[in-house]
Amino acid sequence: MLIGELAERAGTSPRTLRYYEEHGLIHPSRDANGYRQYDDGELRVVHEIRALLADGYGVDDIKPFVACLRAGNSSGHVCPDSAAVLRRRLAEVDGYLDQLTAVRHRLQTQLEEITCPMTP
Repeated sequence: MLIGELAERAGTSPRTLRYYEEHGLIHPSRDANGYRQYDDGELRVVHEIRALLADGYGVDDIKPFVACLRAGNSSGHVCPDSAAVLRRRLAEVDGYLDQLTAVRHRLQTQLEEITCPMTP
């Protein structure tokens, strides 16, 4: 399929697909006229890329997931390199949750001070 068809089927733009290609995430072949040609497997890869981006992953973090899919796995997260990224991201999310919990506690304390002023 051509880039426009892949973009339409994946719910993205040709420009985005070219960006993915520039970063080595997708690999089109070229026809005799130089047009990009994509097989159906690239659609699956683009869906995986978009899902990971939506979850906050960066382009470099996505590469192991794409490699895992290209290796013939049914999912991009089942390979050791992908699992390492998952573990790192989970630790990052846990850190964010700890920070947010501390902020929430401070806000709650400040509100309590307003609604229940301390008596001298």
